[in-house]
Amino acid sequence: MDLGISGKWALVCGASKGLGFGCAQALSREGANVVIVARGLPALQEAAAKLQADPQKPRDAKVELVAADITTEEGRAKVFAMHKDFDIVVTNAGGPPPGNFRDWNRDAWVAALDANMLTPIELIKATVDGMAARGFGRIVNITSTAVKAPLSLLGLSNGARSGLTGFVAGVARVSELASRNVTINNLLPGPFETDRLRKTMEEAARKSGQTLEQAMDARRKVNPTQRFGNADEFGAICAFLCSRHAGYIVGQNILADGGAYPGTF
Repeated sequence: MDLGISGKWALVCGASKGLGFGCAQALSREGANVVIVARGLPALQEAAAKLQADPQKPRDAKVELVAADITTEEGRAKVFAMHKDFDIVVTNAGGPPPGNFRDWNRDAWVAALDANMLTPIELIKATVDGMAARGFGRIVNITSTAVKAPLSLLGLSNGARSGLTGFVAGVARVSELASRNVTINNLLPGPFETDRLRKTMEEAARKSGQTLEQAMDARRKVNPTQRFGNADEFGAICAFLCSRHAGYIVGQNILADGGAYPGTF
């Protein structure tokens, strides 16, 4: 299937590894020009080299990188100084640390909100009007299944990402955006094989007295698929949501969790 995004410009945040890299790779393979952003330059350079060398990437698809903290005004200014008019934006920031809610002070909450709610909102504000003027735009926010099935250890993430979910539910349905082929959706990963999952499972293992591998294996077995997801399949879902075929998917929360969430709605 031709996704119809060849030549489009895509901004992918947190793209040096994990799910962000999977999204960047999938978009690049469809011929989109990708600008990848992350804080660490060495990992970002390695990611860019992998994308450039990917035999499935069309030769004329560009790969550019910006080493910046996208959660800051300075970081966002650095990104938009390189390229201003994006057709596709994938927002993604590392989740806040797990823990006991009694231990989180105001600074911890503000940091979580900055990274996982306010930064995506700022990126939406900065790009949607240009998308509407050009008649095409796709924004995908990588959030978490925790907004539908909160985990007690992830209270900071539960709160910040749920706030973003509520915001998107309203703004995605603004007629001057949706009627101009600009869609905003959230992609909710469940247990994927990432560094973030391992960090979360380390805390769970500590509390249960298990080794990390025992905790990881138990987590796999409770998933209907009996496995964790991988970045390639996550990226493919993201690429479809960014495609010309997804113009009628507006303001949705798309679960990618192997069937772990048991609810009907």
